[in-house]
Amino acid sequence: MKLHSIVKPEGALKTRKRVGRGTGSGLGKTSGKGHKGQNARSGGGVRPGFEGGQLPLFRRLPKRGFTNAPFKTEYAVINLSDLNRFEDGAIITPEILKEMGLVKNQKDGIKVLGNGVLEKKVTVKAHKFSEIAKKQIEKIGGKVEVI
Repeated sequence: MKLHSIVKPEGALKTRKRVGRGTGSGLGKTSGKGHKGQNARSGGGVRPGFEGGQLPLFRRLPKRGFTNAPFKTEYAVINLSDLNRFEDGAIITPEILKEMGLVKNQKDGIKVLGNGVLEKKVTVKAHKFSEIAKKQIEKIGGKVEVI
């Protein structure tokens, strides 16, 4: 394959909509905006949710109750297979995980999941562990410490 032989796939190139051009385009004269009115003007149109003066839907609906969603605890997750980077007998803490780039930000804590296979005997300090992860770490001879 050479650069001059590369062709864009079919449907990748669309012709630009040329409004206000006479014959052929079907968008001549008023450019598809109809006659006069707010939407025909430059900068015209209404804000999202505006219903022409009728009480908008978001104001008609009752606003009641409480949601706890903003306060839920969210954990940064790490899999067992990621812990194979460390040497035998290493002590793994959230600070070390962040330093190595395995976890971007700690959020409300770190949770170790049992995805993959751990081949090294390590001590893991984290906020939460899944049951499978806990069993696998202890089966190899490692330690699990909940912070």
